[in-house]
Amino acid sequence: MKLASKDLLGMKDLSAEEIRYILYQAEIMKQILVQGAKKTPHLQGKTVVTLFYENSTRTRMSFELASKYMSANAANITASGSSVAKGETLIDTAQTIDAMGTDVIVIRHSMSGAPHLIAKHVKAAVVNAGDGMNEHPTQAFLDMLTMKENKGQIEDLRVAIIGDVAHSRVARSNIHALRKLGADVVLGGPATLMPKDIELMDVKAYNNVDRAIDGADVVMCLRLQKERQQSGLLPSMREYSKFFGLDEKRLALAKPDAIVMHPGPVNRGIELCTGVLDLDRAVVNDQVTNGVAVRMAVLNILAKRSNA
Repeated sequence: MKLASKDLLGMKDLSAEEIRYILYQAEIMKQILVQGAKKTPHLQGKTVVTLFYENSTRTRMSFELASKYMSANAANITASGSSVAKGETLIDTAQTIDAMGTDVIVIRHSMSGAPHLIAKHVKAAVVNAGDGMNEHPTQAFLDMLTMKENKGQIEDLRVAIIGDVAHSRVARSNIHALRKLGADVVLGGPATLMPKDIELMDVKAYNNVDRAIDGADVVMCLRLQKERQQSGLLPSMREYSKFFGLDEKRLALAKPDAIVMHPGPVNRGIELCTGVLDLDRAVVNDQVTNGVAVRMAVLNILAKRSNA
């Protein structure tokens, strides 16, 4: 099958069928990685450019490795090292990259909607690698791939997402995708970090995280940024850890075989205690590996579609 759009801008835009198709392709790419094939001809002759206006380690590196593993020509641009620093607009930058024969532009930007904006002005496929507080679709795909590997399915899973939901593009993408695939999503976190009217997204939200974690198949903790405390949304990091952090006692409320996830980087002792992070069922490193497989799948689908 083919995606309806030339771009991957958000899980909100995808159908359940499209989500399943990309996950299936990611499973194939995971097998290639597991077999140790670090050079395949899938994207030979294609060009992928990563355009990052925000700092990133995991996302940026996994896109670059995915490109190179599939023999694509890969280039990366940061805002500080480009003409953006000289005043060039986002659209001008994207059109310049597009004019060089680029097949896929991967963009991360602090402004919500930035990938959607440039997608309208370029022929290349555009992949949203995180835009403001909107979405981070490939993160949701790697999260679901990890869930499927460990649980065998997505449908009917109880997934507890804990932490700063209000500012999390990871949470939004996961909510959109998981609900479309039939998972039950519950949220837990401080009232100050929970979006208003979040239940309109067909999820349940609790300020008491114990209620959210109770009976969960998957517990996903979100990264807490320290500026939330500085802006008065939290009294202290210690208090957050006490009432909302995941420790062994709190994890015991979930199902005995529940897995623990985190998009990274982890603030040890705040979102997760070291004891939980070191458990075999903490699958954070599996998520990182699956990130490469997912991005290989996405780049392969979009780069080939661009010539269709």
